[in-house]
Amino acid sequence: MAVNIIIISCHSLPSSTSSVTIKLSGWGGSPVEQKLLKQVLKDFEAKHPTIKVKYEVISDQYMDVIKTRLIGEAAPDVFYLDALEAPFLMSQNVLEPLDTYIQPEFDLADFEDNLLNSFKYQNHIYGFPKDYSTLGLFYNKKAFSNAGLNSHPTTWDELRRYSQKLTGKLNQYGFGESPELARQVYKIIAYGGKIVDKNGYAAFASEAGLQGLNLVIDQYQKDRTSALKSDVGASSGSDMFGQGKVSMVIEGNWAIPYLQETFPQIDFATAEVPKINNKKGTMVYTVAYVMNKQTKHKKAAWELISYLTGKQGMEKWTGTGFALPTRKSVAEKLGYDKDPLRAALVAGVDYATPLQVGKYPAAIVNNFDNQFISALLGEQPLNQAMLKAQNNANQQIKMME
Repeated sequence: MAVNIIIISCHSLPSSTSSVTIKLSGWGGSPVEQKLLKQVLKDFEAKHPTIKVKYEVISDQYMDVIKTRLIGEAAPDVFYLDALEAPFLMSQNVLEPLDTYIQPEFDLADFEDNLLNSFKYQNHIYGFPKDYSTLGLFYNKKAFSNAGLNSHPTTWDELRRYSQKLTGKLNQYGFGESPELARQVYKIIAYGGKIVDKNGYAAFASEAGLQGLNLVIDQYQKDRTSALKSDVGASSGSDMFGQGKVSMVIEGNWAIPYLQETFPQIDFATAEVPKINNKKGTMVYTVAYVMNKQTKHKKAAWELISYLTGKQGMEKWTGTGFALPTRKSVAEKLGYDKDPLRAALVAGVDYATPLQVGKYPAAIVNNFDNQFISALLGEQPLNQAMLKAQNNANQQIKMME
């Protein structure tokens, strides 16, 4: 795709009095999320009577569809861009740099730096994050009480000891593990490992990186106190926790409304992810609104982006609690830093690692996930599996460059 994308520039901006329609694309979320977004867009249209927004949900193969439409000059004016996919698109000259649109009242300094940085490339800002989630420890208060545990674990060694006490009868484990790379990066870097090197090649098979991954292997294979969702017939980490199959999981903000609605009987609490190697660590996932460089309605597209990521629009978008605001002032106004269930997740944003793994994430993520689960299940040694994943990923990256 990198060599095929053609840019058409020099589009004229619409006049302030013309009526335009902006096409906004994103992926499908929950019905509650979709309803809320439509309400926020309705509020935007009420404040901007000359701009109409046509919202389109791309329900399958989102990034493939967006890339194809960019090539075919049929991409939406504004669209969602996950931080994981951002490095590639930012490098292809298909996104409109947003620096020149920013006015003082937009208050750029209000954004969490760790989130905004995910959408910066070569001294330009290409997107503004609409919301985020970190990871936090979710624990079952009743299970803890029954096991004689009166506090949550603060280190990974404590988590493993707690897991031993919490593991009991068949299909009841102390900890629910999610083996995907998206959940493992902070463990790798806790010992000085890294996912990619300075040239964008996979580098997770280092001795330092394997130390973090061995924590997962040892707990699953030696302690036998952790479980995968497939081990207990669950659909996700949140699901196995809600069913009571595990007493602890590490999940994101999305788990809070899910558990409250689906498993209202569960009495749970949250805490920051336990330290590893005496270091705080967690992940942060974020998505930005970006502008198609080919749009003919750049002024109107910016009006939409600046409203959706502005203080008023963001407060409406994140006010129900299913997503966390990327603006510090909005988070403070909504009180999420003091919310009993969300405070731990908010606390992690400053030291969290964004999920970004270079310009070719699919090669790295897919190879890691395939080989790490194989090692976790005991089909091959961890070092052999990770070296194989790293080599395969780098062969694929070289073919795409």
